[in-house]
Amino acid sequence: MKKLLFVAMCLFALVACKQEKPAPVVPDGGSNDSLENIIEQKENEINDLMSTLTEIQEGFREINEAENRVSVAKSGERADKAQQIREDMQFIADRMAKNRELLKKLQGQMKEGTLKSEKLQKTIESLLQQMEQKDAELQELRASLDAKDIHIGELDEQIADLNDNVSNLRTESEQKTETINTQDRQLNTAWYVFGTKKELREQGILQDGQVLRGNFNKNYFTKIDIRNEKEIKLYSKSAKLLTMHPSSSYTLAQDASKQYTLRITNPQIFWSTSKYLVILVK
Repeated sequence: MKKLLFVAMCLFALVACKQEKPAPVVPDGGSNDSLENIIEQKENEINDLMSTLTEIQEGFREINEAENRVSVAKSGERADKAQQIREDMQFIADRMAKNRELLKKLQGQMKEGTLKSEKLQKTIESLLQQMEQKDAELQELRASLDAKDIHIGELDEQIADLNDNVSNLRTESEQKTETINTQDRQLNTAWYVFGTKKELREQGILQDGQVLRGNFNKNYFTKIDIRNEKEIKLYSKSAKLLTMHPSSSYTLAQDASKQYTLRITNPQIFWSTSKYLVILVK
């Protein structure tokens, strides 16, 4: 239940992020209807995800109960304990298979939906870890049953298939995580350069009064993560931005030596017009 609560908090965070965005101007009723449709779609996606997550957690609860019944039965003296254990082990194998399918469904919902979240991907990773843990517990339980001469040979192939399927799901999940991380890095990468008019011309960055026209030396730029790099020291008493960036998103301030420093106060807005920054200094 704690894991399910964590998942719910992640999804509520997604909703909160959506609600914190400034509301767009809706000039007519048609636009308003469109906005309502988008909100309804988001809510439906979240409800579907929560339904799948709840079903997976319920599956783990039922598996735990069945494991406990097997543990009690194997130490008992009932005449039908072997049959009871077979039934419970069959139930565990079936419920594990169903949880595997639900995890696959959850990955599909995330892939096809509009909610792209690193937290949600980590939640799927956590569920996969639970599946792997259950696989390990199931192997230990089978070894314990074998030690007591309680053999359930007909389930061997099913359990082996479960192990392979969980491994395949993890590979797919890791690939999705890497894709999300790559996209995240790309979205938050920018390049900047500052130099004199002569230096910028030599690199093809400034040509006939135009900036970043034609072929220019991209290797002359410094690559940064816009989430972390918010201050650039220019080491000059004269500085002018040649690329277009909203004036409300940055400041140019001089230090005690009258040298300028660029401070980016709102990175998302600042880099929204261009991921390249060119500053002319003297």
